[in-house]
Amino acid sequence: QVQLVESGGGLVQAGGSLRLSCAASGRTFSIMGWYMGWFRQAPGKEREFVATINWSGTNTYYADSVKGRFTISRDNAKNTVYLQMNSLKPEDTAIYYCASGRGRGWPPLLISDYAYWGQGTQVTVSS
Repeated sequence: QVQLVESGGGLVQAGGSLRLSCAASGRTFSIMGWYMGWFRQAPGKEREFVATINWSGTNTYYADSVKGRFTISRDNAKNTVYLQMNSLKPEDTAIYYCASGRGRGWPPLLISDYAYWGQGTQVTVSS
């Protein structure tokens, strides 16, 4: 099994920044070559795609709502994926989840494209 643990969430004022991390542990060799993604879920809303990155880090894809403000990256030596969030807005408030998956389609935008999920970290942006 693979465990994903998110960290770095918190409370920030609008216009501020946060950096989320997602560390993989366990049978990490089993997800070599897999892409990683970030999703978020606001209260009363469905979980939505935020960003994804392929194994090598050469391809990334973002939801329109975060494009230009968020940056996804990964360090395979540390089994960690990051989400740098700048210019945060109150509408970015949500629980942020990281996930790992594999497949031929790109970009992987659906929840069903991912096999492993973390427990989530809360991000709250105050106005």
